[in-house]
Amino acid sequence: MKPHILEKKTIIERPIDEVFNFFSDAYNLNKITPDSLNFKIITPFPIHMHVGTLIDYEIKMLGIPFNWKTKITAWEPGKKFVDEQLSGPYKLWIHEHLFEDFGNKTLMTDTVKYQSPGGIFEFIPHHLFVKLKVEEIFNYREKTILEYFKNKI
Repeated sequence: MKPHILEKKTIIERPIDEVFNFFSDAYNLNKITPDSLNFKIITPFPIHMHVGTLIDYEIKMLGIPFNWKTKITAWEPGKKFVDEQLSGPYKLWIHEHLFEDFGNKTLMTDTVKYQSPGGIFEFIPHHLFVKLKVEEIFNYREKTILEYFKNKI
């Protein structure tokens, strides 16, 4: 079964170093995650990001609590990083964050490959709510990121 892919491109009106530094700080996930997920980072701060970093979270999806563990599997400062779910609400979750320098602007591309649980019936939860929830999360994230960097000017 092929994974679903969500791709979101966002132009941020700030230099790449500033944008990448924001995303290098795991604490900032709290700022860009919808309140509806009751998102909480369990791993003690500070979290030093590099290949192999493990981060534990608690979230709620549709009122159901989940523990979520991710691992940083690629780390190229100023360019990209990848986090992959080791355990959590998805059967598969690989999130690549790509940053491209355009002077005083940064093009950030989020690419998420994911699968819902459900085996051969995975298409049911995917079409009923998972796809919409993933899109909602990344739409919220984009809006919040743009507001945050606009207010930093």
